[in-house]
Amino acid sequence: MLNDQAAGLRALHAQQKQNSPAVQNTLNPPKQMMSKQQKPVRVIAVASGKGGVGKTNVSVNLGIQLSKLGNRVLLMDADMGLANVDIMLGLHTKYNLSHVLDGQKTLREVIMQGPGGLKIIPAASGVRRMAQLNAMENAGIINAFSELSDELDVLIIDTAAGIADSVVSFCRASQEVIVVVTDEPASITDAYALIKVLSRDYQVSRFRLLANMAKSPAHGRQLYEKLSKVTEQFLDVSLDYFGAVPYDQSLKDAVQKQIPVTLFRPTSLSANAFENMAHSVERWSRPQGASGYLQFFVENLFQGR
Repeated sequence: MLNDQAAGLRALHAQQKQNSPAVQNTLNPPKQMMSKQQKPVRVIAVASGKGGVGKTNVSVNLGIQLSKLGNRVLLMDADMGLANVDIMLGLHTKYNLSHVLDGQKTLREVIMQGPGGLKIIPAASGVRRMAQLNAMENAGIINAFSELSDELDVLIIDTAAGIADSVVSFCRASQEVIVVVTDEPASITDAYALIKVLSRDYQVSRFRLLANMAKSPAHGRQLYEKLSKVTEQFLDVSLDYFGAVPYDQSLKDAVQKQIPVTLFRPTSLSANAFENMAHSVERWSRPQGASGYLQFFVENLFQGR
């Protein structure tokens, strides 16, 4: 099986070099090539310390609202062994990232058109080896994004929950890391553990906290302040408040119907919250220099920074 994976990665790299001249120098792209052929692509990782906090819901609805603002948004399901973006949206996927890794399909061939203008790259579900990819194999998949860099403005990475190797790899290579937390001890404790590992061992220094299922805006802010006090005391990180998604029956109904709440009930409290957060993303400073390109994402994964 490892030989199959290696063959797939070699085929993937060879195919990219043939189809996209810009990818030939992925690890050290010339500055002139980057300025002429590439544009900054915002790469956002959505993570959580524990499962069940609504991370995928956040990824999907934030992506749709960013798409409504005119961005070309691609959502990658990076929960390699337990994919659920397609399930949440009621999509039937024939191909996924496992076929890209094996060299059977290109990344462009597995992209699906999702709702609200959102494009989706599905992951495999119940495929054990996909949950055990090493850093180089993760990088082999992400390297394929270089050929799409002129076709998107925002890449959202819906990571697995916890601090698995794949989560660390995607978070440390992204320009922005959104940590989703709810008001329960396990969620708060595990969110702190995730931030601690990424900052202490991988020098990720900036995070944005999203309070999900909040009782009120004030409740969401209290969750942020609770975690912020601990991180300020023990960690050398910047933890910004991204916003709160309220506990909303409309969102629960939307999940049951496998329709994003931003489309199912676009005037609901939760949909409004996602809209406000999308506008916040638009106000974030744009990536500059090498860190503004997908090559930066690929470089960090390959080099194991």
